[in-house]
Amino acid sequence: MSITEGDNFSHDGDFHITHIINDLNTGIWEYNISTREVKWSPGFYVLLGYEPGEIPPSYDFFFESLLYYDDKPAFLKSINRHFNDAPETIRVRLLTKQSGYRWFKSTAKRWNDDSVPKITGSIADIHENKLLELQSGRNDFLFKETVKIAKIGGWEIDVRSMTLTLSRETYEIYELQESVKLSVEEAISFFEPDHRQIMARAIDNIIKYSRPFDLELQFRTARNNLIWLRAKGIAVIDDYGKCITVRSIFQNIDYIKKKELEVQDAVNLLSDQNKRLQNFAYIVSHNLRSHTGNLQFMVDLFDQTETEDDRKEIFSHIKSISGSLNTTIEHLSEIVKIQAEIGKERKTLTFEDSLKSVLSVLQSNIKASGARVDYDFSEINEVFYIPAYLESIFQNMITNSIKYRHPDRTPVIKIRSAKIRHHIYLYFEDNGLGIDLEKYGDSVFGMYKTFHHNPDAKGIGLFMTRNQIEALGGTIDIDSTVNKGTKFTVKLV
Repeated sequence: MSITEGDNFSHDGDFHITHIINDLNTGIWEYNISTREVKWSPGFYVLLGYEPGEIPPSYDFFFESLLYYDDKPAFLKSINRHFNDAPETIRVRLLTKQSGYRWFKSTAKRWNDDSVPKITGSIADIHENKLLELQSGRNDFLFKETVKIAKIGGWEIDVRSMTLTLSRETYEIYELQESVKLSVEEAISFFEPDHRQIMARAIDNIIKYSRPFDLELQFRTARNNLIWLRAKGIAVIDDYGKCITVRSIFQNIDYIKKKELEVQDAVNLLSDQNKRLQNFAYIVSHNLRSHTGNLQFMVDLFDQTETEDDRKEIFSHIKSISGSLNTTIEHLSEIVKIQAEIGKERKTLTFEDSLKSVLSVLQSNIKASGARVDYDFSEINEVFYIPAYLESIFQNMITNSIKYRHPDRTPVIKIRSAKIRHHIYLYFEDNGLGIDLEKYGDSVFGMYKTFHHNPDAKGIGLFMTRNQIEALGGTIDIDSTVNKGTKFTVKLV
């Protein structure tokens, strides 16, 4: 609508109304459907950055040169509405002279002027507001995506009514439908028993004393999945300092926490291994010094002795010391071998085949002792392991049970496998002499530690076995009762 002082209007007041509209940073236009004539107000030009007359006020120019192509369908729909329809407001982008495309609010209405069909509309610059809206939407999107990626949910307790509100993300952590309503007590009940008390105490303290909390707890979902959860809460207080709302976030930290625990277990294991190896180095070096000192003494004594009988006796001592020295060196070699074999290729092994191979080697020992070896690998019969290690574990465990069998009954050795979650276990049980764990518990797996007056006991078997198992990240535990028997639990992987 090209409105100047010479323009004619249906009513004299239109001129004054137009000036008021222009002052409101709004442009108006009019389109004659019959003649295709277009009129633009001065404010229309100003909003686009032009002077009146600088661009042609035509439908084609507006549609092809000013209106952004992607907004054309919405604009056409708004101007083609029925006469009786209420005006529709849409948002379109128009090309300005200096600022490129900007956002405008467009409103259009069809009507008849003396039976001449016309469309009147207005545009208002909303570019800054639209940019703020887009930025806000982007920020909201980024926030929601961040919450989703970080697996963070929120919950809120209204202290006055003790009603609980959970966010959608929290329902996902609980693995519940959003239609399920939980009380505070019911929400806390999802935590594992020991941690449930911690969470209940934290909520009680924040309500009573506004004391914030930041906890890492185990949580069992509605689908029975056990996960680690971080719960962090703050108090919202009134003017009198009383807590009126508890706001908390929940974050699923299961993957991170389990990795952290694995790393800590590995650190503890390495620390324990280092301590045992240091003890081993001390014992071996002490034994070597003792053997070499005794050997040197006997050699010197041999040189100083002249009688043949005395020299024979001394030489027998030299042979005995030499044999002990050789045994100590062999033990040292075995321990070094364990560390060297860690890098060997692991293979998929069957427990039954490995055990049968060991039973073949120990056949004479088993027959002489009258021992019976029962095994059950029905739960799991395969493990990815170093072959020499697995056979060594079987051999040491069976040999240990035979060595410490009870003299009043037939030795029975039971071996079975199990898979618990992702871990593979072997269990060795016997009905032998047993060990007083209260007295010797800390020394069972020590080097050169023996607990019975058995001439065959060297105190090296369990030490070797533990080192082999732990070298590959496993563990070994013992449960024993004197005169009843012993059970070893071996977690292989």
